[in-house]
Amino acid sequence: MFLFRRSSLGSNPRLRALRALYSNFIAQNPPEARARRLLREWLSPEQRVQFDAQGHFDVTGSHTGRRYRIRQGTMRNVLEIDEQGQAKMGWCFVPARALAAGDVMLAQKIALETDEMAVLSLANKFPPKLL
Repeated sequence: MFLFRRSSLGSNPRLRALRALYSNFIAQNPPEARARRLLREWLSPEQRVQFDAQGHFDVTGSHTGRRYRIRQGTMRNVLEIDEQGQAKMGWCFVPARALAAGDVMLAQKIALETDEMAVLSLANKFPPKLL
């Protein structure tokens, strides 16, 4: 059996330095920044170029082959688009709990690319003219 002695934070300079480093990292990397980085890692090279240039990216549905445009945001940010890139229908679906925009967009991308029909059966439709 091991016995550990609690040391005060003030007496260990290495622990203080580690805590300061961690605090600095968290301050410079808020949830939105981390979520955006994760999203970019999951995008294909073409999607990443599109996202960086235009603030949105297109995905192809897993069952129908329809194209969807995922725009920056967390709600009412998925549009079904036609061959000319014009919005046909809007779809609203989000994860059950509040997440950073990049995390929501990543969840929407994965959902449409892996189980399009299940997602659309839960999603709310809206006319794209209301945007």
